[in-house]
Amino acid sequence: MSTNSDTHHDASTYYVPHGSQWPILGSVALFTLMTGVISYLNEWAGGWAFIPGALLLAVMFFGWFSTVIGENEKGMYNLDVDKSFRMGMMWFIISEVMFFAAFFGALFYARELSVPWIGGDGVKIFTKLLLWNDYSPAWPTNGPARVGGHADGSFETIHAFGLPAINTALLLTSGVTITIAHHALRAGNRKVLGTFLAATWLLGFIFVYLQATEYHEAYTELGLKLSTGIYGSTFFMLTGFHGLHVTIGAIMLFVIWARCMKGHFTAQRHFAFEAVAWYWHFVDVVWLILFVFVYWI
Repeated sequence: MSTNSDTHHDASTYYVPHGSQWPILGSVALFTLMTGVISYLNEWAGGWAFIPGALLLAVMFFGWFSTVIGENEKGMYNLDVDKSFRMGMMWFIISEVMFFAAFFGALFYARELSVPWIGGDGVKIFTKLLLWNDYSPAWPTNGPARVGGHADGSFETIHAFGLPAINTALLLTSGVTITIAHHALRAGNRKVLGTFLAATWLLGFIFVYLQATEYHEAYTELGLKLSTGIYGSTFFMLTGFHGLHVTIGAIMLFVIWARCMKGHFTAQRHFAFEAVAWYWHFVDVVWLILFVFVYWI
């Protein structure tokens, strides 16, 4: 590789990865995981159906990221590759925005359009008269048929200013701690970097624990489940996928922290750190929107 590769853009100065088995393993892992999800949701199998796909996915992530980290530490990546990484991360986050926008769109459609229509709003008056004459279109709802919930079809919601408010404070605090860690990295202060980065992933895992506690209460005491009509399905799809993103983000933060403890990254070259920080700030913003429109309003 040319020593002045950071100022050139031709093929000879741009690192081209060798053939890799990781994308193939990733495809197999995702297919296996989705098969497990389908089996579980259709009650063909228990929770164990998630395990094979999850293990394959974990192996893929560990192996692929180990390869990339090793190549980076050997100096195989120049500024051209760094720009490609940044562009890829940007488009990845945009795709994540679209992913959550679809679920928020489903929530809006159900809450603001479908439920009022079933209740006879506007030109849909005959829907109420002919099908659900006694239905009151109030949100939250598990539908005219009162699907799911307790034995009598009732359910309770989770109060916004309980565990959700605590989790909001945790994520907002983690956004501050990772920003401090980033500034410390750029200033060359490794001690502050390690301390505040550790605080960030600890806050992330505490968030996941509290959300699991919230889910347990919802299922065992409140009658609120994934099968509890349109409210239950939108609630758990939004909060569940966000919780999955927090879990993945906390794991990535832990990996970045471990790398920092090994002396990886410099004040000028630390894309992996920035990528995780971008992802974490995205997770924070999604949670704020989720907190307002799912828990509060």
